[in-house]
Amino acid sequence: MSKKIISKVLLEVADAIETGNFGKKVKVGLTTLGSEHGVDNLLQGATLAKNSLFDIVLIGQGQEGFESYETENEEEAHKIMEDLLDKGEIAACVTMHYNFPIGVSTVGRVVTPSRGKEMLLATTTGTSSTNRVEGMIKNTIYGIATAKSLGIEKPTVGIANIEGARQVEKILIELKESGYDFEFATSQRADGGAVMRGNDLLMATPDVMVVDSLTGNLFMKVFSAFNTGGDYEAQGYGYGPGVGEDYDRRILILSRASGAPVVANSLKYAYEIAVGEVNELARKEYGKAKEANLDALLNKLKEKKETSQSEEVKAPEKEIVTAQIAGVDIMDLEDATKELWKRGIYAESGMGCTGPIVLVNTDKKLQAEEVLKEVGLLS
Repeated sequence: MSKKIISKVLLEVADAIETGNFGKKVKVGLTTLGSEHGVDNLLQGATLAKNSLFDIVLIGQGQEGFESYETENEEEAHKIMEDLLDKGEIAACVTMHYNFPIGVSTVGRVVTPSRGKEMLLATTTGTSSTNRVEGMIKNTIYGIATAKSLGIEKPTVGIANIEGARQVEKILIELKESGYDFEFATSQRADGGAVMRGNDLLMATPDVMVVDSLTGNLFMKVFSAFNTGGDYEAQGYGYGPGVGEDYDRRILILSRASGAPVVANSLKYAYEIAVGEVNELARKEYGKAKEANLDALLNKLKEKKETSQSEEVKAPEKEIVTAQIAGVDIMDLEDATKELWKRGIYAESGMGCTGPIVLVNTDKKLQAEEVLKEVGLLS
């Protein structure tokens, strides 16, 4: 548990002792239906998580020693969960197979191998946006908010080297320059930068690793079950809370393959983000990003895509291209070659060992780099 959470709990205890007002203990829910490992697996997780800091409420099939709401139906369990959350009877709830609205996605929490360091994956289920790059920008904000709710005051952000990473990096740099305060992580590989390599994923270089939800989901499964053969997720904290710009239900997701240790950790994670008020922090972080021209940057992204798709450009005369220009996102490769063609520079796209590259004649490399910087395709 983070120092911030511990200190907040201790202050509440001290205040309760002084005033005699002990109030109600925080309650965290767990739906107990739908696991591939059966109800007993989820109940075992609840037993492992039992502690003096928060109470656990079971929804579905209960167990002696826990407050329970009985039902044999997953859909009914979710209705009970939503009602308890909306009434404030529980502060957060852990469940499986829940459908979030578009704009909300979950921030996973893993423990990386070898060094045992924790890292947040933003995000792992749900859809922040139907546009991949826009979604990853929003995932960044959700990841930062979640990290802060866990007591990490200045979380570092890294971008997984996947499709869209360079576009995300450029927009985040502009957002930062416009006043949104956050810190980039630096890759531990020799070439550095905020775009993370696979090595950084294993080393947990950033506090928050930004990915699209499908990639994040895959990473979660590998981190959780790499030493069990895949059918039993034994490590980590689950797929995390659904976070959005204006979303208040604190619902955390488990996989149907999550084992009892992950169930227990997810319940603790639920308590921490409830005490840390992740929903309020997400609202504040999103507000700060909007003040730094987030909407204008995202609109510019959409307009640029529409323009590039409708434009026809003829290639200049072919020439030998051996000079490599790295740093252009794979989704921008076609646009990059077209921009160079428009300036009379012949270019081809390719793939280097660190990602996509633009190939040009050696004598024209500097000129080509300036053109790509000028049009915002190269940092």
